[in-house]
Amino acid sequence: MKVLLFFGLVAFALADVTRFEGDKVLRLKPVLNEHVKVIRELANSVQLDFWTPENAEQVTVGMSVDIRVPAQYLDMVFTVLQQSGMQLEVFIDDVQEAVDRQIENKGSPRAHSYTKYNTWSDIESWMNSMATANSDMISKEVIGNTYEGRPMVVLKIGKKSGSTKPAIFMDCGFHAREWISHAFCQWFVNEAVTAYGSDSQMTSLLDQMDVFVLPVFNVDGYVFTHTNNRMWRKTRSRNAGSSCLGTDPNRNFNAGWCTTGASTNPCSETYCGTAPESEIESKNLADFIRKNKSIIKAYITIHSYSQMLLFPYSYTYELAADHDELMAVAKGASSALRSLYGTVYTSGPGAPTIYPAAGGSDDWAYDLGVKYSYTFELRDEGQYGFLLPESQIKPTCEETMLAVKYIAAHVQKNLY
Repeated sequence: MKVLLFFGLVAFALADVTRFEGDKVLRLKPVLNEHVKVIRELANSVQLDFWTPENAEQVTVGMSVDIRVPAQYLDMVFTVLQQSGMQLEVFIDDVQEAVDRQIENKGSPRAHSYTKYNTWSDIESWMNSMATANSDMISKEVIGNTYEGRPMVVLKIGKKSGSTKPAIFMDCGFHAREWISHAFCQWFVNEAVTAYGSDSQMTSLLDQMDVFVLPVFNVDGYVFTHTNNRMWRKTRSRNAGSSCLGTDPNRNFNAGWCTTGASTNPCSETYCGTAPESEIESKNLADFIRKNKSIIKAYITIHSYSQMLLFPYSYTYELAADHDELMAVAKGASSALRSLYGTVYTSGPGAPTIYPAAGGSDDWAYDLGVKYSYTFELRDEGQYGFLLPESQIKPTCEETMLAVKYIAAHVQKNLY
């Protein structure tokens, strides 16, 4: 009886895992208003997964639109698109094959791997061991729990000092499926600790400043991408009156909340929640930054994909008060990044550079008074999208380190 129960539970678990056999990722190029209308009508009639932009309402003439089309809708979608005369290209021919290929290191290394997409349990163990092994450089703080009760852990990196130091805050993993983001925060922590004493810039930074790192913001969603649905994006909270779960945490901050590029529909991937900071994860982060507002001089949030370095504003086309300086720093950081592998990033304020989107953490932090507020959209430009292979973790993190160090150096020299 116990054996039958065990196999029944296994079968139930397997049945709950979302598969993507035959799904394709298409890149569309709408060049007419009619094309934009076609895309929006398709989104209303079938279940499309928008990779970039993040929903149909953000589609405009001239932009590249990447969508995942489930296999059962392909014939109909292809017919509609071909009848419209819109340019299209198949970027990923079979999404499940791309999911399976993403994990290249099949073995389980004895030590924590920085070139592997680690599970939450691996990351949690790693944070504990890093704090224990480097107690003179790293301290750990739980800033609150997620909706499902998992800890949100911030690592404070810096040479211990008797006085309070200015700080930089960096987070990764707002959107669960953006795995390269989580990988970068782990890479940064390890690089910071190992480079201290040998790298003069890193040594100076950690002597004079602290860096708060939140390696996984959306822990519940990240766990779900490993266990049930690789393409999950939002948090995992329950929405009253709806069977759809989760909120887009990067639409849940008090920065033009829910005015543009966000949705009031709980089933939307850009659902803004019931109010600013209605998600416990958003509130935990905001509370921590508010508590440390006097010392936090920069906010850096890591996302993917598009190869962009963005700064405020995204909820309005108005330029930030510090626009010229923010742009100069972004261009310098992008140039530093490009110097290693030739990877080209586009820099600029969020709304005109990528698309308008209200409720973002970077805009919120800037309006709070954190002058140097930046969003990275890491590799690539759509060939793999959210399914960047593990072989690209190392070069992506190496080049991104150069950009982050550039920003940090500027902040360190221009404290306010």
